[in-house]
Amino acid sequence: MRDIRNAIADLYATGETFALATVIDTYRSSPREAGAAMAVSASGEVIGSVSGGCVEGAVYELAQEVIRTGTPVRERYGVSDDEAFAVGLTCGGTLHVLVEPIDPPRHPQLGEIIAAVNEHRPVAVATVVSGPGPLGARRIVWPERAEGGLGTERLDAAVDDDARGMLAQGRTGTLRYGADGQRRGDELEVFVQSFAPAPRMLVFGAIDFAAAVANIGSYLGYRVTVCDARPVFATSKRFPQADEVVVMWPHRYLAEIEAEIDERTAICVLTHDPKFDVPVLEVALRSRAGYIGAMGSRRTHDDRMARLREVGVAERDLARLRSPIGLDLGARTPEETAVSIAAELIQTRWGGSGRPLTAVDGPIHHTPLVAAPV
Repeated sequence: MRDIRNAIADLYATGETFALATVIDTYRSSPREAGAAMAVSASGEVIGSVSGGCVEGAVYELAQEVIRTGTPVRERYGVSDDEAFAVGLTCGGTLHVLVEPIDPPRHPQLGEIIAAVNEHRPVAVATVVSGPGPLGARRIVWPERAEGGLGTERLDAAVDDDARGMLAQGRTGTLRYGADGQRRGDELEVFVQSFAPAPRMLVFGAIDFAAAVANIGSYLGYRVTVCDARPVFATSKRFPQADEVVVMWPHRYLAEIEAEIDERTAICVLTHDPKFDVPVLEVALRSRAGYIGAMGSRRTHDDRMARLREVGVAERDLARLRSPIGLDLGARTPEETAVSIAAELIQTRWGGSGRPLTAVDGPIHHTPLVAAPV
């Protein structure tokens, strides 16, 4: 829902009932992952996607029925289902979709949820999607409080604990319980959609390549910061797609925010100047960042590694450094280089090989190796 939240907010503000279809579970090569959403207004307007086009027609018809009846529905689409095959899900996957009627009386916290996402505050939405509990029962879980009910106090308490754990990791998925919250039960399913703050991309070096990297980072859903010690280069005008531009020595800024860095953070050091990149990499390599890359030639890389060893960076930490940054795409321009960096970020997230799909057997989609943007 994150990607269509502003359009959903507009629908919600009208007060009219609309349908929200959310992917709650996938299997094999499903086109989109859990949490993908599509909204259908009372007038028939469609916003978003649950399958990249495969089953949108069927979901649209179901959404209109949900608006008419006011009753949530869970539906399964997959190649083993003749009806689903007829509407086009031929890519070998299966997805389960929950379609709910949404309006202010039915979902009074939606406005607050969207505001939290816009303000980078964490919140999770837990929804009963099958079992003895009422389908569509909802509980909103914040780090410090919770609202709504799923059926029993014990179930609420169990879901609160588990949802906060998922929220801390930025994970979205389905949990299974007994009817009263028993951890060993499996007759009741609760879908937890985590809206953790967007993962951060820290770009050091206010050069033309940084502008292209900031653009593609923003496109991929990162909260992008560009940092450089030179105020004449580090300006918002030069980096309009960045969420913030910081004028400070890179290593000092990174040390200042080190507690905020997690496994979803991407650090891109593009300065290729030892007085900038060695100090900032020394800090970066002791952080929890899931991706640390540095730009430069082979000669620059060798010199940089020697300097990092001289300041005491351990070999196990140096092994984390992606240098030269990016995948081997033959990139030359800033925009092409940004694509090669984005490709390596995606490979790091999902564990792909980086080879052409025509040369690879097996599943196209992978299980994430690190927590993904949600």
